[in-house]
Amino acid sequence: MTTPTRLETDQLRRIEELRKTYDRIRAERIRAEGEVERLTRELEEARALALSELGTDDEGQIQALIEDAQKRNAKLAEEFEAALWDIETRLKQLGDER
Repeated sequence: MTTPTRLETDQLRRIEELRKTYDRIRAERIRAEGEVERLTRELEEARALALSELGTDDEGQIQALIEDAQKRNAKLAEEFEAALWDIETRLKQLGDER
C-alpha cells in the first residue's frame, strides 16, 4: 500500500473544505426555498384577503383607496375640530350670559 503524496493530501484536504462549503450552501438553498414557499403562500393569502375586503388585489388600486381614505379622514378630522371649536364657543357664550 502506498502512502499519499503531499499533493494528494492537499487535494483531499481541499476537497473536504469544498464539501463543507457545498453542504452549507445546500442547506442555505433549502432554507431559501422554504422561505420562498412561505412568502408565496402569505402573498396569496394577502391577495385573497384584499380581494374579499377591498374588491381588488391590484397594488395601484389599493394605494389609491388608501390615499382616498386618508383624505376623507383628514377632512373628517377638520370637521370634528371645527365642531368642537363651535361647541366651545357656544359654551363660553352661555357662561358669559349668566
